[in-house]
Amino acid sequence: MTSNKLEAARIRELEAIHGQSDTRDVLARATSQAQAAYDDYFVVDIDAHVSEDHFWGEVIELIDNDYLRDLGMTQLKGFGGNNALLNIAPGLSHQSVGGRIGHQGRREPVEGVEGHPFVIAAQRGMDAMGLDYQIVFPSAMLLLGMHPQDEVEVALAGAFNRWMVERILPMDRRLKGLLYLPYNTPEACEALVEKYAGADDIIGFTVCSTRNNAIHSDVYMRLYAMIEETGKPLAFHSGYHWGDPSFAQLNRFLSMHALSFTHYNQIHVTNWLINAMPERFPKLKMLWVESGLAWIPFLMQRLDHEVLMRPSEAPGMKRLPSEYMQEMWYTSQPLERTNMELLEATMKVMKAETQLLYSSDWPHWDWDPPSTITSLPFLSDQAKRNILGLNAARLFNLDTTPLKPKADQVLAGRPGRS
Repeated sequence: MTSNKLEAARIRELEAIHGQSDTRDVLARATSQAQAAYDDYFVVDIDAHVSEDHFWGEVIELIDNDYLRDLGMTQLKGFGGNNALLNIAPGLSHQSVGGRIGHQGRREPVEGVEGHPFVIAAQRGMDAMGLDYQIVFPSAMLLLGMHPQDEVEVALAGAFNRWMVERILPMDRRLKGLLYLPYNTPEACEALVEKYAGADDIIGFTVCSTRNNAIHSDVYMRLYAMIEETGKPLAFHSGYHWGDPSFAQLNRFLSMHALSFTHYNQIHVTNWLINAMPERFPKLKMLWVESGLAWIPFLMQRLDHEVLMRPSEAPGMKRLPSEYMQEMWYTSQPLERTNMELLEATMKVMKAETQLLYSSDWPHWDWDPPSTITSLPFLSDQAKRNILGLNAARLFNLDTTPLKPKADQVLAGRPGRS
């Protein structure tokens, strides 16, 4: 057989990538990037997502309120479907983009593989991207802060946390979770912290930022004290809400998405700082998730400017806002990369080498692979290692012993697909 014929025999046409494609096929290029650039790095993904609506019946079954559990199951089997009890308007679900590959459904076939379908897909994704740990957040529940019924958020929070702790996280030591806090109901948050603070797989606590609560309100002081005592961080995961009157003028999802993910975290950070919460809870580690980085230097300079002009309105602050912000933690996704000089300056002013954590946002449409960090020309090798995993190990007290398979092993398991 001639070399050309031999080569032709080794080449086959692959199926088009779609919502049911194997995660390892979708991420084959990321695996090749891992092989080339960061195979020996310790890598932690701070923000990946459970498409929990696809396992929504499992969550609803764990609701401890008889009425809401029955209502949820009735909606699930009827008109509500996978949006049962949630405050999602299906007609305004524009995360999918025509012409782009959509894989956030995670509906890939897993027949013949032992384990929960989500865990199987997550394991494939971790292996393909070269991750030692992955911290998972909910997806459909990110809008619950705007739900008109606080008791529904409480019920779903309890059920989701139990689902994660009992059914998902124990199945793979590389998967970790942040406890979902139903922030509209402080006493329910306190009960959940008390219940799960000692759980090994729960390495922190999270509030979905898309809500209108004043973060400095007295009703949260006991909650913050409890979290501070655990030594685990408190994360605010940002999101969008097109129904917010602030965004009523915007006629494109692109516009609203660009502004909303920074909007909510900017408000919460501002209230946290101006009301001197870092002085009241100096050991509480604050993490801001999925807002990118571009907003950080803006808010630093803006708040410094205002405080220097009106210090009487921030009497509890002992330092400039920017100094407190340099001690907070941030995740990288979505990393704004259109102006490298600006990005370099941003990373410098926020002390990214010690305060930035890599996040993918996988499997959402705008996800970032670890190569987003390794390809930055101005970062030292040590800075890349810190951002990709060592900062997270320090924040979450993670063992840095490598847990991931080597990239060549992953590629070898998918012949002809890299």
